[in-house]
Amino acid sequence: MKKNIVLFVLFVLPIVAYLFFASGVNGYTKLPTLKENTAEFGNWKSLNGDKVSLNGKITIIGFSGYDLLNNRGNLFNLNQKIYQTYHKFRDVQFVYLCPIGTEDDARKVIEALGAFTDMAQWKFVFAPPEDIKTYYFQLGLVEKLDDKIGTSKIYIIDKKRNLRGRKKDNDSKEGYNTFHPAELSNEMKDDFKIILYEYRAAFKKNNNASRKI
Repeated sequence: MKKNIVLFVLFVLPIVAYLFFASGVNGYTKLPTLKENTAEFGNWKSLNGDKVSLNGKITIIGFSGYDLLNNRGNLFNLNQKIYQTYHKFRDVQFVYLCPIGTEDDARKVIEALGAFTDMAQWKFVFAPPEDIKTYYFQLGLVEKLDDKIGTSKIYIIDKKRNLRGRKKDNDSKEGYNTFHPAELSNEMKDDFKIILYEYRAAFKKNNNASRKI
């Protein structure tokens, strides 16, 4: 009997624990809201002249600054680790807010990624630098934009324009660093699954309620 207990502790229990944590236990929690009702974009236009809206969309938002082309590796990481998996969801969009004057750099990035990616859900929106600073400030983030008005981090905004993410031990409101592929593959992918699970569950609940009427 004691031998069986020892074998269970040594071999079976670690496997069970691993499967428990690897199964995405975080997927059954609710991703915290860091700020409610973030601002809608101003009267800013994308490369094709369209106005991009946050309402009704799950938005991954980034701030490229003037170093968009130099930091294209960060966008490549995001494209490979997150976009390729989730861009087929109609309610998902990936938006980079860029300073006016970087349109040609954005075109080069789109051309490079477009060689192996469906770019339909990538949106590059252009605004005056001061407007970008103001928009970023209203998000209430701890970290500041760099001197090129950019950051390597990206953020999740849900369909109701709520900023979502993890609350760190010091209660800072952190995004996900595109410079680190592992952070995208682990933290961000897990958190993004939670957001999608919330909307799927709500959709299923509403459908069930409709059938009962």
